[in-house]
Amino acid sequence: MEMSSLVAYEDSESEDDSLDQTEDRVSASVQTGSCEQNQEVRVCNSSELTLSPHSFTLDPDRSVLEYHRSVSKRSSSLLHPQPQSCFDRERKYCSDVTAQEKHFTDTTTPLSLSATQGKTSPLQTLPHKLQSCGDGFTPAKRLHTVPSGVRPYIPKRQRLATSAETVDLKYPAEQVQGNQTRESQILSEVSARVKPYLDRKAGAAGIPRRLLMSLGGHQGPVNTVQWCPVPHLSHLLLSASMDKTFKVWDGAESGRCLRVYTCHSGAVRDACWTPCGRHLLTGSFDNSAVITDVETGQQVVKLDNQFKVMCVVVHPSNPEVFLCGGYSSVIKAWDSRSCKVVKVYKAGIQQTLDILFLRGGVDFITSSDCVSRDSADRTLIAWDYQTTAKVSNQIYHERYTCPSLALHPLEESFVAQTNGNYMAVFSSQQPYRMNKRRRYEGHKVEGYAVQCEFSLDGTILASGSSTGAAHFYDYHNARSLHTLHAHGQPCLCVSQHPILPATAATCDWAGEIKVWH
Repeated sequence: MEMSSLVAYEDSESEDDSLDQTEDRVSASVQTGSCEQNQEVRVCNSSELTLSPHSFTLDPDRSVLEYHRSVSKRSSSLLHPQPQSCFDRERKYCSDVTAQEKHFTDTTTPLSLSATQGKTSPLQTLPHKLQSCGDGFTPAKRLHTVPSGVRPYIPKRQRLATSAETVDLKYPAEQVQGNQTRESQILSEVSARVKPYLDRKAGAAGIPRRLLMSLGGHQGPVNTVQWCPVPHLSHLLLSASMDKTFKVWDGAESGRCLRVYTCHSGAVRDACWTPCGRHLLTGSFDNSAVITDVETGQQVVKLDNQFKVMCVVVHPSNPEVFLCGGYSSVIKAWDSRSCKVVKVYKAGIQQTLDILFLRGGVDFITSSDCVSRDSADRTLIAWDYQTTAKVSNQIYHERYTCPSLALHPLEESFVAQTNGNYMAVFSSQQPYRMNKRRRYEGHKVEGYAVQCEFSLDGTILASGSSTGAAHFYDYHNARSLHTLHAHGQPCLCVSQHPILPATAATCDWAGEIKVWH
């Protein structure tokens, strides 16, 4: 039995004569390039055309509906993910975005002409002829196209007029130098809102209650926001996102984005300022850690860790050294001057969620994702920086992971954010005992990488929440001071300003950043 090479749609006729006539009309219209209205191609020759698996179905309307239904399901899954841990949630987000991009590329792929590869298809010559037809039969003007690689001739009088227009005496800096002038002033300008507080003695920390500005521009979840630690540059706000970018904003006055950094090819999981305020340290899912110049945007150092980086931290007494942890059983200490690994800490765990240097940089604490029955000795681990030995692994004995850690600025203690929907307090001196009488409850974590942070005077402890709220606690009595309903999506980070009183920045899973005062 010989298989027919003609595939007809449902509304086409089944008679052989009508099919032959339709095929003759289609081939004739392609060869001549004529524009006939209300013309429909109903028959395809399977020996000449190879259909893409996602290009067409038997019903075009049904295919469009199925495509939009699939996109809506994917978008809803991005808004309400339900993985087990924060890394699984972020990895699921990245895989869903990749799959969505691939699906969109496949659905928009045109018919592949396998029989005419290496030749110019007649269909490629149609657009110029179709434009000459216009809406009806009135021919339009022919478009004059310049071949690639040939510079068109411009009269001298026109060139002089153009050069005179570009040099305007009103705005010489903006039109001649463009963005270079504004970018070079990122670290030279002092915000008028911050300047009055530079000479004052730091007062008591306050609680923000009103929205100052909303910063939009990221296309993915914002993992962290952080104010610049240098007082006269503290108006600069750093943000790192899953959209593979990190940005610096004016978070005190204008709220505009000062610079976008695109150094990574994967999601930027963590970012922080260096103590001098002139460089940024970032870690990404593309296995790299990068030190970037704030003003120029150039990469100073780029190091391959050979694992997905989830946390980066600068050594407090030696800013040339930083630690990287992530989806690996080891933690690496890098020297940015030699671009070499100077120390390796073997934890024997699946991944490191956060790293916290204790005062002086002699010891540091790491948190992992181990939640098995016998994993109480691997949830929080204290390390000796010099010898790479484990100082203590009997710190936290409950079966909850700790996605983030925060050091108290004055007292010898630190807190750990737990997936048990509370924050626990530990001593920062050996044997790092947990204070069982004090815990901070009221917010939700639920598998998100929710961060916590102290105010500059250490009296207020702030935390995000999976409900979208920002919670502020009294550190000494663990009492809830205020709950700020900040976002509609999970709030991942709350960063309190080091100079301005009662000012904080928040970010959420939807990619929005807000500044409160």
